[in-house]
Amino acid sequence: MAEPHHRATPLSPAALPRREFLRVSQGVALGGALVNLFWVDTARAAIPVSEGYLLVDTKKCQGCLSCMLACSLVHEGEASLSLARIQVLQDSFARWPDDVSIEQCRQCVDPRCVSVCPTGALKADRNHGNVRWVDREKCTGCLMCVKACPHTPSRATLIPDAKKDAGVRVEKCDLCADAPYHWDKRGGGPAGKQACVEVCPVGAIKFTEHVPTQDDAGYKVNLRGPVWRELGYPTD
Repeated sequence: MAEPHHRATPLSPAALPRREFLRVSQGVALGGALVNLFWVDTARAAIPVSEGYLLVDTKKCQGCLSCMLACSLVHEGEASLSLARIQVLQDSFARWPDDVSIEQCRQCVDPRCVSVCPTGALKADRNHGNVRWVDREKCTGCLMCVKACPHTPSRATLIPDAKKDAGVRVEKCDLCADAPYHWDKRGGGPAGKQACVEVCPVGAIKFTEHVPTQDDAGYKVNLRGPVWRELGYPTD
């Protein structure tokens, strides 16, 4: 009985000389990489720009943490620094103005956190001015957004959630767009009121509709007026 004849597939080593096979394989791999890169760039380009941003004056901040407590209250219904989406960092051994820093979500024009989310939980909320926010129902706490955030500390934070299989979920600033315990019936978001802005006793946090330059200088600004000069603070 004759041996059965096996036809080689077009891209198998049996069908092509070794060097030709490697050349074709590399071409396929390169093509796939280019397609993937095009898809990622297209996905990023499709993310609309946010209509709201928070600016802070770290030289004006007194480190009272009122913004953090207000943030956790309107979002989670309890006063807890661990549940705040805005972060005030303090260094007791540093001198002013390096002793206090406010680290707020920047609502990035090119949000890496949104691009890497595998479940679509992190997205631009078209109902609230395209603010970047986390859908708590879809979030699995995989931490991909936390790792993708280019800033330190990460603007996406992990918080406990007993309803989740992993026991945790990720949250980030949404300009109070999704704040179940908001005091104002009109709520937050770019068109509403942001708890941190409203509660800051010295006006060290400001909301703006204008897109800041995507660096520290665009988000950490001078919010000090003439009165602050009389108090001994530099106003430039």
